[in-house]
Amino acid sequence: VQLQASGGGLVQAGGSLRLSCAAPGSIFSVFRPLQMGWYRQVLGKERELVAHIASGGSTSYADSVKGRFTISRDNSRKMVWLRMDTLKPEDTAVYYCHARTPTPINDYWGQGTQVTVSS
Repeated sequence: VQLQASGGGLVQAGGSLRLSCAAPGSIFSVFRPLQMGWYRQVLGKERELVAHIASGGSTSYADSVKGRFTISRDNSRKMVWLRMDTLKPEDTAVYYCHARTPTPINDYWGQGTQVTVSS
């Protein structure tokens, strides 16, 4: 575990949460080139990509969260956020922050943060 994720919790359907991910400077001396993303996993299912933000700032989202989730980054602070609005019970999962270095390709993960949406 090398990324530090936080911000999960219990929220009612329709509510909002913001997840944060910090990339420690001791490990990530250069943050700008990193591809960053958020994944989520439900027990018994595969981990799925929720949102991705490229080094240049372009973003992409899973169809299930388009229009509701927003990923953003601050390279100077070495931080990535996932703003989640209009949450649904099916968004309930453990959310993981992910980073990928360009060359050589290495993957790093956060410890996971639980998001629970009640109906």
